[in-house]
Amino acid sequence: MKIKSITAEKNAIISIAEMMCAAARTAPKAKGVDNIETLILTEKDKRNLVEKMRKIAKFGYRTNTFMRDADCISKSYAVVLIGTKTSYLGLDCGFCGFTTCQNCMNAKAACAYNAGDLGIAVSSAASVAAAFHIDNRIMYTAGFATVKFKILGANVKIAFGIPLSTTGKNIFFDRK
Repeated sequence: MKIKSITAEKNAIISIAEMMCAAARTAPKAKGVDNIETLILTEKDKRNLVEKMRKIAKFGYRTNTFMRDADCISKSYAVVLIGTKTSYLGLDCGFCGFTTCQNCMNAKAACAYNAGDLGIAVSSAASVAAAFHIDNRIMYTAGFATVKFKILGANVKIAFGIPLSTTGKNIFFDRK
């Protein structure tokens, strides 16, 4: 049996994307509360995300950044989306800017620990891609579109996207 390079590389991306989701899931979380959601997009679903990012750009929100990142994602084979739902941990720490978790919840604001947990999960996932030499880039723009269009569900309030590529030159490096 012969497996052509392009097939092997695409298979590797999917395998690594799955491991990235596992790394995000097992990343440490405040009080052990898991609010992380992950999803892998390829083909039509990835193109749908790109279209949504371009739609956001057309409305003038950081047009150049959204268009640039949409172009990068369109050239990638897959994108891993990682987001967090909001929950209130009852720590009354004030890191969110409110004096109590109840005040944060009443304002429908995000718990600072949810954002921190997401950062750790995203970093864990990106480190898996890097460890296997899969080109990647953490993109808030993909996450913004993910939240705006509820791609990870209505309860996910903060997200990031990590597109993946295996080309001779890193498509995420020399961006315009």
